[in-house]
Amino acid sequence: MKSLMIQGTSSGAGKTTLVAALCRIFSDKGYSVAPFKSQNMSNFAYITPKFEISRAQAIQAIGSRCEITPDLNPILLKPVGNYNSIVYVNGKRFKKMHAKEYYEKFVNHDGIKIVSKSLKKLQKKNDLVILEGAGSPAEINLQKFDIANMRIAHVANASVLLVSDIDKGGSFASLVGTMALLEKKYQKLVQGFVLNKFRGDLDVLKPGFKKLKDITKIPVMGTIPLMTLDLPEEDSLHTNPKEIQWTKKNISKIDNELNKLAKTVKSNIDIKSIERMLQ
Repeated sequence: MKSLMIQGTSSGAGKTTLVAALCRIFSDKGYSVAPFKSQNMSNFAYITPKFEISRAQAIQAIGSRCEITPDLNPILLKPVGNYNSIVYVNGKRFKKMHAKEYYEKFVNHDGIKIVSKSLKKLQKKNDLVILEGAGSPAEINLQKFDIANMRIAHVANASVLLVSDIDKGGSFASLVGTMALLEKKYQKLVQGFVLNKFRGDLDVLKPGFKKLKDITKIPVMGTIPLMTLDLPEEDSLHTNPKEIQWTKKNISKIDNELNKLAKTVKSNIDIKSIERMLQ
């Protein structure tokens, strides 16, 4: 059993997409793979008569070719305004909670136990679990309540890849700043950087890789080009996601897009080094 975690320097860095791609890549290599996101905030869910989880983890499960279960996303938050969310636990509606109550009374008590239990179940069943973080692990005002990033990486004994959206600019500063704000015990979990949504001449970018490694001692393991994908988006900043029907036709369409995504990512990221990292 091995675990790999994708974290980001910000929301929208490309964590969800990269996890989906890696799930398909490692599934193609013969691994039994499962995605995992301990806590997701979204109003777009994968709904069955028995449970609902974030649709992002359902799409990642399609990439993994694994069963879609509540363990893939044990805590789902559906925001309803005024800092309140409907909290779903293990796929079932739990209760409406204000952010203050959620942080101060739930996450460090029941929350961490719930997500750890689901994670361990997935680790027992699979060769590889690929975890997705949430937002940034360097939100220093929230770190003691964060059960979606470094704390869960530590529980999973996962190697971490840190991804940044270079199209927005400031990626080198974001990567260095993120590392600087992490606790030392968590810094050592980060094994590589990935630059996402790149458009331009890679030779112009490469000199920055050496300077980045000199500063952080961490290598850049891939630069993924900006690409157009016909996959359902997450409910996050700067997106306008649409509802989808989980029909065989739509799932087949998602599957084909995941193949295209995996092919692009595989040709632009050092998969062999990631495999060695997991050994």
